[in-house]
Amino acid sequence: MKILIIIPAYNEAECIETVVDNLTENYPQYDYVIINDGSTDDTRKICARRHFNFMDLPVNTGLSGAIKSGMRYANYYGYDHVLQLDGDGQHDPAFIEDMVKEMEKSDCDIVIGSRFKTKKKPFNSRMIGSQILTAAIWCTTGGKYIGDVTSGMRLFNKKMIKRFGYDIHYSPEPDTLAHLLNCGVKIREVQVDMNERLAGVSYLNFKSSAWYMMKMLFSIVLFQWFRKRVKE
Repeated sequence: MKILIIIPAYNEAECIETVVDNLTENYPQYDYVIINDGSTDDTRKICARRHFNFMDLPVNTGLSGAIKSGMRYANYYGYDHVLQLDGDGQHDPAFIEDMVKEMEKSDCDIVIGSRFKTKKKPFNSRMIGSQILTAAIWCTTGGKYIGDVTSGMRLFNKKMIKRFGYDIHYSPEPDTLAHLLNCGVKIREVQVDMNERLAGVSYLNFKSSAWYMMKMLFSIVLFQWFRKRVKE
């Protein structure tokens, strides 16, 4: 089984070395590729100096573009599974094995590394937004539940590699998860622990988080019904 870890990276110069060194030293059984998404800091220089395996996008395409590039890379080189891992050190590769086991056991298409599979969501403004999106997905998919809709740690099978790589409408966002559930795609969750960022500042603040949640909510409740459904 060939597993590729995709690491989208935009201005992660302070974190990327630690993330990749952890992978190569402690998890050498997994291949990886960094998608340098038009970084304006020293991310590219560090990747080149350290001879990391990376793709260099000339402009910032956003998470969707970075993931799409990584999925096409995975498909071209014949990988069976792709694991999406943030470049800021929040995701712990120690849980990849559990996610792979869940995919094999349940024969599902996507496994989400969930902070809330067995643990309760904290009560704060960001988690309230997450809970609203979870409820929206539940209501629009006939009662299908995803507890951690915004987790960026996800495992995809070969079928999903092709979908996310070549379908222009597929982005790694909660509205796409809702759409996929309505298409018959099987999604499961595995409990994981996540860390704080190793360094730097997240691009998400209260204003941007609120705007993101609103966009996702409208897309889940309204716009997904206009998307073409390919039943599994």
